[in-house]
Amino acid sequence: MAGAMALAGCEPTQPERTPFAPRYQGIETRLLDGDLVNFHVAMRGARGPFDVEAYAECAAAQYALIRGYGFARHVRTNVNETGGQWQGDAVYTISAALPRGLRTIDAEVTTMACAENGIPMV
Repeated sequence: MAGAMALAGCEPTQPERTPFAPRYQGIETRLLDGDLVNFHVAMRGARGPFDVEAYAECAAAQYALIRGYGFARHVRTNVNETGGQWQGDAVYTISAALPRGLRTIDAEVTTMACAENGIPMV
């Protein structure tokens, strides 16, 4: 019982967290067909696939604005990690009007968020 009493006052230890320090290693953009665009992104230091997906989304938003469009719609993203090198292969459609679908982005709002979060764009 004395051992249980001694443990009762202990607080669980939290695992040490490594600070998020991504290294963005480039974006390749390829126009597939009219409004369909493919983005290849590479980075190190991602916390998971969601960081790679965010990098690709930022690229898509900036690309839409460069081409004179205000919106993009996510089609698909494939993410792979090998030896700490993360790669994303994403496809988006870009359009002047809000496209149909669930995963649409407002390019202007998204690029502002990307800039605030330090995520590079095209």
